[in-house]
Parts: sequence; C-alpha cells; structure tokens
Amino acid sequence: MPQPTQSDLHVNALLTNFSIMFQQPADGFVAEKVFPFVPVLKQSDRYAVHSRADFNRNVVRKRAASTESSGGGYKVDTTPTYFCDVWSHHKDIDDQVRANADSVFNLDSDATIWLTGLHRIAREVDWAAKFFAASLWTSTLTGVASAPGANQTLQWNDMNSSPIVDVRNAKRMVQLASGGYRPNVGVMGRQVFDTLIDHPDFVDRVKYGQSPGPVAKVALDAMAAVFELDEILVMDAIINNGVEGVTLNANESNAFIGGKSMLLVHRAARVGLDTPTAGVTFAWTGYFGATGMGTRMKSFYIPQIESTRVEMDAAYAHKLVSADMGIWLATIIA
Repeated sequence: MPQPTQSDLHVNALLTNFSIMFQQPADGFVAEKVFPFVPVLKQSDRYAVHSRADFNRNVVRKRAASTESSGGGYKVDTTPTYFCDVWSHHKDIDDQVRANADSVFNLDSDATIWLTGLHRIAREVDWAAKFFAASLWTSTLTGVASAPGANQTLQWNDMNSSPIVDVRNAKRMVQLASGGYRPNVGVMGRQVFDTLIDHPDFVDRVKYGQSPGPVAKVALDAMAAVFELDEILVMDAIINNGVEGVTLNANESNAFIGGKSMLLVHRAARVGLDTPTAGVTFAWTGYFGATGMGTRMKSFYIPQIESTRVEMDAAYAHKLVSADMGIWLATIIA
C-alpha cells in the first residue's frame, strides 16, 4: 500500500458552504392569511356589534302629506371583548458552547430561524382551534360515505359526489344566515385539495399550465374561479406530535394540521369601523417592541447562567366575530 494514505493527509471537517436545516415553507401556513389583522394598543378591550336584523327589515313606509315619516333605530352590543394572550419561547446559547462552535454554525441566526418556525406552528394550531373545527360555526355540512341526510352530502372522494354543487349550496346557507353575505374565501386541508383536483367536476375545468405561472398557483386560481371564491388557501403545514428523543428525528410523528375538512367564510377586504367579517386576528401592537402582527424578537445576556437568550414573543387573539358568516364542511373526504 502506498504511503501516506488518504486518511493520513486529510482530517474530515465540517463543510463551511453546505449544511441541512429543516424549516417548513412559510407559504404552507394560513393563519396569517385568512382573516385581516386588527392592530390594538391594549391587551384587552371591547368592540361594538350592530344588530344585523335591524338593518335587514322592510320598515320604510309611504308618507302622506303633512305627516311625519316612519322612524326607528337599531341595537348595538358593546359587550364583546378580545384578549391577546402572549405566546413565548426561547433558546439559550451558552458562552462555552459559543466559544467552542465551529465557524459553520451561526448560533444566533439558527436560534432565530428555529423560534420563528415554532411560533408559526403554534399560531397555526391556535388558528385551527379557533376557526377550523366543529361546533364553531352556525352552519355545518357533513360529508358521509353514503345515503346523505339533512345537512349532509357524499364525501368528495366518491366520484358520484358533487363538490361544486355542495359549495354553491353551502354559500347560499351562509348568505341566508348572515343577512346577505356570501363566503368569498375557502380554506381546506391538503388531502381535500388533492382529492378535489382529481374529481370529475374539476378534470375538465382545472387544467395545469393553462396560463402563465407556477402550476400550484394556476390550479388554486382555477378552483377558486369554479367555486366563485376570491381565494382558496390550502393548509400545507404539518406538526410533529412525537415526544423529543435522544437521537436525530427520534419518535417523529408528523400530521397535517388542516385535516380532512373545509371552511367557507366571508372575509372583509379590509377592516375598520362598521366592517362585516367572519373573523379577525387582534394583534397587540402596543406591546413594547411588537410588530404589526404582535410579534417581537429579543436577544439579551443572562450573567447567572453565562448565556445569551434569544426569545420570541407573539401577542395576538384569533377571534371568531360572526359565526353566521361561515360554514364548516366536516369530514368532506373520507
């Protein structure tokens, strides 16, 4: 054997131009996209709700000469409230660890990326609990495997089902329940979208690549057009429900946060005074250092443990403000 060998002449070291980090793409999350943000200066407050019923009655009367006009008024409820909980997590970077780290590791940047991803997941899970779940909305349409009854329909994985008709009927239900507002946004789990895109109702209507742009965007725009919605959002985010282990990726148990249902809601283009919308996210921008979404990132030194703490807070409240302006399509696929 020739001497010296390869191992004599080279000691393996970490590459400085390549490493792998797993961070879910931000565009797979919907919590920051479905409903508008309302910036608030205080952690809690009230907001006013006008009586919808009083705005939809036919109370205008003919007026005879020399008589007063008919008159009346409308009720206002000022008791609804919000409360912005503060969600927080941190990563400590020990001085000894920092001093001994190779140059390939940017510990502060890595901690920021890690915390941002964890907060994104937490916000998505909280959004799903507040909006994307059963018994939250006035109207419900439930998918069943066979023989649908009242407020039921065939699940969309059945090729005999009629998703376009179902959505049309669901929108009409919301229009009646909400006093005239039709849903303009649809939110669905990844499994639902993947089922719909192959359904006979869409095969001849949704064609990949018919127009310029990324394939996924073309499909979403086409499906929204078929459903007569302004936008369709797909919940692509996943969560690892496994407990932390001692080895890399031990006990990993991934699941979609969105599940197998769909939500149709009316969303205001912008929020302000006298704005009808199914839901909002109150963001506590009055929290010192918070952004427009109620988040803040901090880095500070803790002498007692000789570590730099990178900490992220998020102060917000997902609030369903009008249950009549949405409909929950439960277990719409098997």
